[in-house]
Amino acid sequence: MSAYPPTSPRFWLSGKRHAEQDRFFRQTLETHGWQEGDEQQWQAAWVTGMPPKAAFKEASPSRVMNHIPGNAALTVKSRLHAGLSALRERTRRHYGDGHANTQRMNFFPRAYEMPHDYPALIEDAAAHPEKRWILKPTNASKGKGVQVLRDPTTASLTSNWLVQEYVANPHTIRGHKYVLRLYMLIASIDPLRIYLYDQGFAKLASAPWSPDDIDNPFSQLTNPDINALNLDAEVPVEFIDLDRYREWLREQGHDDQALFSQLHDLATLTALSGVDAMRERSQQDEADPRGCYELIGLDCLVDDQLKPWILECNLSPSLGTCAKPEHGGVIEEVVKGDLVRDMIALIGLDQPPSETDTFDASTLAAEREHAGGFVPLYPAPDVSRYLPFIGLPSLADYRLADDQYAQTLSFKAHDVSEIIEGERLALYHHTSGKYFQLNDSAALIWLLASEGEPPETILEHLHVASNGQVETRSLENDLWMTLSLWWQHGLLAPSDGEASTSIASTQTREPAQTWRSSLFFDQRYWSISAPQGPVAKQIAASLEPLLETTKQAPNESLHILESANGFCLSSDNRIIRSHLNLNEIVPAITQFCLTRTARDQHLVLDVVLLSRQEGHIACMLPAEGASAQALATLESVAKQNGLALTRGARLSLSAPTLLEPLNLPLEEADSAFLFQEHSDCVGLLWLDELNAANTQTPSSLELLGALLPLAIEEQSGLSPAALTALQYFSQETRSTVLASTEIEAITLWLNKTPLLPSSQAAV
Repeated sequence: MSAYPPTSPRFWLSGKRHAEQDRFFRQTLETHGWQEGDEQQWQAAWVTGMPPKAAFKEASPSRVMNHIPGNAALTVKSRLHAGLSALRERTRRHYGDGHANTQRMNFFPRAYEMPHDYPALIEDAAAHPEKRWILKPTNASKGKGVQVLRDPTTASLTSNWLVQEYVANPHTIRGHKYVLRLYMLIASIDPLRIYLYDQGFAKLASAPWSPDDIDNPFSQLTNPDINALNLDAEVPVEFIDLDRYREWLREQGHDDQALFSQLHDLATLTALSGVDAMRERSQQDEADPRGCYELIGLDCLVDDQLKPWILECNLSPSLGTCAKPEHGGVIEEVVKGDLVRDMIALIGLDQPPSETDTFDASTLAAEREHAGGFVPLYPAPDVSRYLPFIGLPSLADYRLADDQYAQTLSFKAHDVSEIIEGERLALYHHTSGKYFQLNDSAALIWLLASEGEPPETILEHLHVASNGQVETRSLENDLWMTLSLWWQHGLLAPSDGEASTSIASTQTREPAQTWRSSLFFDQRYWSISAPQGPVAKQIAASLEPLLETTKQAPNESLHILESANGFCLSSDNRIIRSHLNLNEIVPAITQFCLTRTARDQHLVLDVVLLSRQEGHIACMLPAEGASAQALATLESVAKQNGLALTRGARLSLSAPTLLEPLNLPLEEADSAFLFQEHSDCVGLLWLDELNAANTQTPSSLELLGALLPLAIEEQSGLSPAALTALQYFSQETRSTVLASTEIEAITLWLNKTPLLPSSQAAV
């Protein structure tokens, strides 16, 4: 018999989801007399994904929403990493690198958000070539877009991508990599209550794991949606529930309790990293925290030392059955059904709405009596264990556990100068540059708080100073507003007797030292600078023939600069190219150099030359995606036949069958043959798979269309004279179009040109 009044409460189901995502929620509430409502009529909302912002304004103790504003601080991969990194850095500043509190934060792989972290990524990759990396979309699910990177320097510079250090030593089950799916419930953010469900799953990859099988998603990734596509696997999707997993660990001689203690700590600290952002966003969205909760799917990897690593937090975790019955699907359905029923009981949806506005120790005890399989993580029996990471609890948190906080919560001044004039006190915070003029009440709070007095003692002094004329609740609110402001701006640091007396240096990456050289090309000097490390090494290796030491005044300067979007190339005060990754820097420099070699009555062609004294073959490469293969083919042909391979040529408008090599170097090309004089162009080779499939005798108009993007004149666009010369060049030069992989066909074609007599052809 329902405890509700005759008018049944309503639940609202919404979002992009399959019906199975709602099934357990619907079934559980219907057994308690609930009926389905809509976005206007509801006392409990169950939304897959995020609800409209306006819906949060309706949240209250009697209208409960299954999301918390600002949950992206945990469920968006880049935000999660940023929040955890900030918490670790704050802890390290307060306690030092070797402190146990700092070491507890080492449970998430290093990650870089594209594009602004790209320079830091390539420095890390160069310093640690043994590391592997994984590329993830910052806000996607079900393994979409995830891939292991062989070369992190090729990472996309577009936004919404994260490159994360790959944990290369995973623990395995029967040789298969696995990830633990845990379920964390944030029952409220104010006061903060965190739970972790005692059941979950080990999700197995469908192919055996091997460190050398890096390109196989079925061995490297554990997402069910990806592994379901493995048609060669006997068991493509396999789930092992945590009871069987823990039993298996014990059979293998491992301490499962030690692992799960670490997992509990990891989950708590992860939630704490996002609480401030969720509280701030909830306030902005006018959402009552008492009407918002969040169920999050935690994915954790366990390495071969049985250390857990947080990989990601999933919004609206799947509640459908992924595995087949014989592969864990039966127990999967049972676990997920129990999970939802226990969650509903803990939140209190199976009970009449609470009529009290306060949440105290007795309310917490009642909540935990209905927790079912949810294990309470926070508030913890020992608040001091997490106080270093909370810093300043909310007032509701403090009131919930004031008996413990009163013994542990204290502060010290951090990087603050006190300025006293008569009886007035002002504070200057050197780190932020903030200046605070304090009234009498704030001055008293500061003097006591900065000396390490706990809030209870400060509150007693405020009560005495007010002659008992102000209610304790009002004084407590004022105290917390003042402390929160100072904590937010960094004027206070925790002081629990363990913090180091000196502030450790920050881990912020120092700007790289600058490498400088001179680049000499086509009778012009450029001073060139770049960050020391991978960038400088790549430039020095690729452009070595053009670099020299000189005291001659440069004509111009070139600078490679770190930017918020990878790297940029600038000349004096002008940005030439931006959004460059490591492998695009040298091509950008050479492209710029080519643009500066155009002269009056001449064209510059950005082509690759195969050269000998007898003349040149001008080679047009395909689009960027296939240009590397084409260049590798030309390098092979050049080495086989003793030809020089360089980039760039100048074409005289008055003699458009002669080319003057500009001799830009190409990687691994033989630079023994360099030609400064004009020589005949004896052939035009167009490497292009698409056109090669259609014909090997392109028309002059097709050749002209391919040459135009490669032609550079002093002025913008081409003059009529330049266009005429280029047209003549395309008509009079022997030409062909071949696929860039056809080394043998290219050599046979070269054999028919004066450049390569048939007796020298190496087929």
